[in-house]
Amino acid sequence: MKRSFAILFAFIISQFQAQQGPYYQQSAKYKMDIDVNAEKFTYEGKQTLDYKNNSPDELNVVYFHLYWNAFKPNSMMDQRVAGQGKNGDSRLQKDGISRLASIPKNQEGAQNIHWIKQNGKTLKYEIQETVMKVYLAESIKPNSSTTFTLEWDAVIPQQIRRSGRNNREGVDMTMTQWYPKIAEYDYDGWATFDYIGREFHAPFADFEVNIKINKDYIIGAGGILENPGGVNGYQEKSLLTVDKNNKVTWKWTAKNILDFAWAADKDYIVKSFDVPQGPKVFLVYQNNDKTKVWEEAQPYLTKYYQLMNARFGKYVYPTYSFIQGGDGGMEYGMCTMILGEAQDIEGLMGLMAHEGAHSWYQQMLATNEPMRPWMDEGFTSYAEGYVMNQLFPPAQELPNPFVNSINGYRNFIKRGTEEPAVWLGDHHDNGTSYTYASYVKGELYLVQLGYIMGEQNLAETLKQYYDQWVLKHPSDRDFLHIAQKVSGMDLKWFHHYWINTTKTIDYAIKDVKYDAKSTTITLVNNGQVPMPVDLSVITKDNKLVNYQIPMNMTHTWKEKDIYGEFKTMPYWPWTQKEYSITVPYSKSQLTGIGIDFSQRLADVNPNDNFFEVK
Repeated sequence: MKRSFAILFAFIISQFQAQQGPYYQQSAKYKMDIDVNAEKFTYEGKQTLDYKNNSPDELNVVYFHLYWNAFKPNSMMDQRVAGQGKNGDSRLQKDGISRLASIPKNQEGAQNIHWIKQNGKTLKYEIQETVMKVYLAESIKPNSSTTFTLEWDAVIPQQIRRSGRNNREGVDMTMTQWYPKIAEYDYDGWATFDYIGREFHAPFADFEVNIKINKDYIIGAGGILENPGGVNGYQEKSLLTVDKNNKVTWKWTAKNILDFAWAADKDYIVKSFDVPQGPKVFLVYQNNDKTKVWEEAQPYLTKYYQLMNARFGKYVYPTYSFIQGGDGGMEYGMCTMILGEAQDIEGLMGLMAHEGAHSWYQQMLATNEPMRPWMDEGFTSYAEGYVMNQLFPPAQELPNPFVNSINGYRNFIKRGTEEPAVWLGDHHDNGTSYTYASYVKGELYLVQLGYIMGEQNLAETLKQYYDQWVLKHPSDRDFLHIAQKVSGMDLKWFHHYWINTTKTIDYAIKDVKYDAKSTTITLVNNGQVPMPVDLSVITKDNKLVNYQIPMNMTHTWKEKDIYGEFKTMPYWPWTQKEYSITVPYSKSQLTGIGIDFSQRLADVNPNDNFFEVK
């Protein structure tokens, strides 16, 4: 009995120690030589990859992503889209029919691996759809490095989603997720989700990429162009070094980014400017009547980076490129691919603001997007809303910058198709439900935290989150730890309700009774998510008096908020259906009573939150 107990105790201690071990992250260095056949939309690639295992685990296999294998009939992406029908991503299907099913044979995506070696030894590998499993000749021990070399050729697919040839705006090549990319390895194991159309994850890496292509092309990419004088577009006068095949070589480098992406077109122009204390920004787009609005972007982008740096942490890379390419917007290391034919500057900046903000919540704070898309898309949407409200103030002032998102969430809830934000990105059954779970509920996660803890504490939480986790791979647990430390509150209950369930918030003013010198207000919780309540009364002389009713599970109450001074009342136990508060104003002294005048609370039925005193 004693021996069994000792073994059990030792096991428990070992598990605790394993989970409390020091943080680590893998690192990689890519060197790639690419030879593009622009006429046939194919290329050949050679890659050297130096890989450092900083984990405490010995690795006997490694995995690579081969994303372009998805772009063909009967791929897993095609099967998933066909199975979802009209509920699937509208960019991948038309009238419920998968667009991938009709890709011509000569335009199917392909990444054909010729061979892969480890320290010169040829390796066995298996291609499993968009994942390549590689069996190592020698294990990679903890805190040691190894070198992989490989050759491959690829067919640039028909442009369906993000990558590909001849997109709808006429861009020749959008080269994203285009090379064999080693998967991330961390405490959760290998991040090897199949590519079904959503998001990506990778280790931070350095890149040296040489792209040989027809001399008439101009390339936009995320990184530093090392030979601007030897190619077109980046200097007023260039001296091209053309080989016998009429090609020039573009030399790009980048350090400590998740991915290297580029696009090529003969009609691109390149404009650039420097943001004070910020990056050098490149605009790469086709110069025509449909892209004139890009000429207005510079002052807005300058202010954009200044606002983002001040609120969310400094952009750490030296450059950023906005490139016309892709099928809407998709972020990559030090660049984004966006559609360029905008109607006005506000529309263009809305896209640039969202994709640019991914540099914070996809690149610099690199969460695992396939597992937690709400942390990337949602936090990015919050930053977009915050900045756009200042770049383009609404004609009629709003109570807060996120009112439209809250209203959109309320309207969506009525459909009855909500899915929990905790679901894996590619495993949502409904495309619109994925959007609301990841973009909107992720954004409102921060809005609700601001309501619960106060906006000053939220701002400090976001700052500390950046300071502690920049250029790392944080999880929701890491963010929540900081939020609780800053606020002093227990917030695990909120995280559970908002992310793991589809339960909703619904408070109401149930009854108002008047006495000679006071008024008693009875509130009721008709929802399934308990929250603290900000209650306000408006007096006849237009004075706004605010009361905070804490919710007992936080155990510490909000002390301040930017939406006015308030008096804190006794807490409302989450198990209690109703709550009464007596305020020292008679009926004749009041004109109105309301829940959440700041309109941050994501109450699904706000119509019963206001009471007019008549």
